[in-house]
Amino acid sequence: MKTHKQPGKLKSALLDWLGVPIELTTGTFWQEWMGRSSSGKVVSAEKAIHLSAVWACVRLLSESISTLPLKIYHREADGSRKVALDHPAYKILCRRPNLEMTPSRFMLMLVASLCLRGNAFIEKKMIGAKLVSLVPLLPQNMVVKRLDNGLLQYTYTDGNGERVIPIKNLMHIRGFGLDGVCGMMPMKTGRDVIGSAMAVEESAAKIFDNGLQSSGFLSSEQPLNEDQRERLRGYMASFTGSKNAGKIMVLEGGLKYQNVTMNPEDAQMLESRAFSIEEICRWFRVPPFMVGHADKQSSWASSVEGMNLQFLTNTLRPMLVNIEQEISRCLLDSDDDLFAEFSVEGLLRADSAGRSAYYTTALQNGWMSRNDVRRLENLPPIEGGDIYTVQLNLTPLEDLKQNSQAAQAKQIKALHSYLFPDIPFEQSPLNKAA
Repeated sequence: MKTHKQPGKLKSALLDWLGVPIELTTGTFWQEWMGRSSSGKVVSAEKAIHLSAVWACVRLLSESISTLPLKIYHREADGSRKVALDHPAYKILCRRPNLEMTPSRFMLMLVASLCLRGNAFIEKKMIGAKLVSLVPLLPQNMVVKRLDNGLLQYTYTDGNGERVIPIKNLMHIRGFGLDGVCGMMPMKTGRDVIGSAMAVEESAAKIFDNGLQSSGFLSSEQPLNEDQRERLRGYMASFTGSKNAGKIMVLEGGLKYQNVTMNPEDAQMLESRAFSIEEICRWFRVPPFMVGHADKQSSWASSVEGMNLQFLTNTLRPMLVNIEQEISRCLLDSDDDLFAEFSVEGLLRADSAGRSAYYTTALQNGWMSRNDVRRLENLPPIEGGDIYTVQLNLTPLEDLKQNSQAAQAKQIKALHSYLFPDIPFEQSPLNKAA
């Protein structure tokens, strides 16, 4: 956020928004925005992403959703649906959101904003009443305020200064929140957990920087004057750091060095770092084994298909529904017959056995044709592949009884023709017996 443009108005807006008396120039505002954790670390999205667990969770969620096909459908009168290829929003969302982004990159940035900042803002660029592009905005540059008339006001700050974006030109996707205005920022709400992880990582790095040697102390029987202290500091500097590990130190003037020992496991703080990973995964609702943390046996599922299904149901599905409904609300006007939907079958494509069983069940029960299956597998249609078939052994019992009676009558007629070729079947003794 640029603070040098119209400082009076910007500061007033920030004070109204936060409701606390703070100054922009003292650093208090930035601590209040994201928050200083109990460990003393100032937590922000830019700093938290340096943690491997945060990086892995955000990448997993954003890349998983960005690879799912997104389509806009029109609901037909018979209950079926048809892809709305001619709708302007389909061409923008599913082909090219703007001049610089593919649909995958656009969705990746949108989900990453939701994960790190709790909100995603997309500006709708219009020519008249026609939608021509969607431009994602930086959530940290947006100020949302409830006006006296009950409407929301969106003020965005960029290199050109402040500008108010009309609600009709903005799509605001909110993460989990309590007020219905904005989603809660994970970096602010979970600042103590993330700040502790940052402190542990920094402590481990500092120990390695010192050559896996913890700090010790020098003792002297005589007090040192200021000149001796300065000389000693410069002398000690040449023996600290991993690049100076192994050097022999010569102590003079009766100085004695006493080291505080630390074993390698304590130096790496393995337990604290492992616990930090699990805590961060809880905030993002991501199973730890999916970000490479496999210290403990997973109790999610016993197969890859089961893990993917639970990850889809418990983690991705709430985000997918949130995005789908905001697209329908903001881009599809008030047409109840149009809706957006992600195709989640893409998450199970890696399980060939599961896909094969799914397609077999669909074909045998007649709710998919062979060409329907081939389209899902990106194969061309075949002649006669649009016929819906069912297994013969699933025929209802009443139909089997009728078929049996018909076959029996046919056999009797054939026997009559052989035994009594000159007598009509109505006068045949076989007909009377039947």
